[in-house]
Amino acid sequence: MSLAEVSRTGRLANDKMANDKMALETAAVTRLLVAQGILDYSGHVSTRIPGKDAFIIQTGSNSRAELTPETMLVVDYDGKVLEGEGQPPSELPIHIEILRARPDVQSVLHSHMELAIAFTMMEGVKLLPMRARASRWKSGIPTDPDPSHIKTPEQGRALAKTLAHHHAALMRAHGLVLVAESMQALFIDAVHFKENATAQMQALQAGARPLPLTDAEIEQIEKMEMRDWHIKKLWNYYVRKGATEDVLPSEWKDALVPTKEMLKRDRIIN
Repeated sequence: MSLAEVSRTGRLANDKMANDKMALETAAVTRLLVAQGILDYSGHVSTRIPGKDAFIIQTGSNSRAELTPETMLVVDYDGKVLEGEGQPPSELPIHIEILRARPDVQSVLHSHMELAIAFTMMEGVKLLPMRARASRWKSGIPTDPDPSHIKTPEQGRALAKTLAHHHAALMRAHGLVLVAESMQALFIDAVHFKENATAQMQALQAGARPLPLTDAEIEQIEKMEMRDWHIKKLWNYYVRKGATEDVLPSEWKDALVPTKEMLKRDRIIN
């Protein structure tokens, strides 16, 4: 075997290991989102494969609560299945068009969270940053007007246009999309998105006028923010909790839990 062939074989092996890790994380995130009531029988997450015009996503028919790396697909931006068995979700254009439009985004969630949908069905009420971690959505949370399933490229492009530079968008009477820089970050953002929506709904149900975070408050919050460490800390908690409660197979734990070195905080603020 030539040196070039050895090098190519090594790269292919490394690529496979990286893809396997992303498939595992995508399956784990999906299961954890089900446990948090953010996904159920429907909805899906995707993650971009770096250096390849493709992404990982589950099949459309497999239970979100039982996904494994083996049930994940590798799909290209034409919707063609490159690896895996089965058909992708019918709303695949959501992921294709958002990933195309947003090269800064690594992972995408589409959920039919009932709490989020409620904010698309109240006149004069917008979902706003209420809690500290909701500073993530300081640029706004727009609502896409299409209430139907997003099954065509045209619909997917329209949704991506609504999302624009934001990190979240609601979908009229339908659901939401969230985007983030990693699969772990996507999961933590989803947890905080639900917390924030719950806080605003509680204020509304109490008959009070919600008081969202001000620009000055958001600026102060972001001065103290350590997003990378916060994500690792919460990911460590939810993975361990998921393994203890049989949401995740125990044998996944070692591959998913951050190391002690990764969890070390070497500063107070950025």
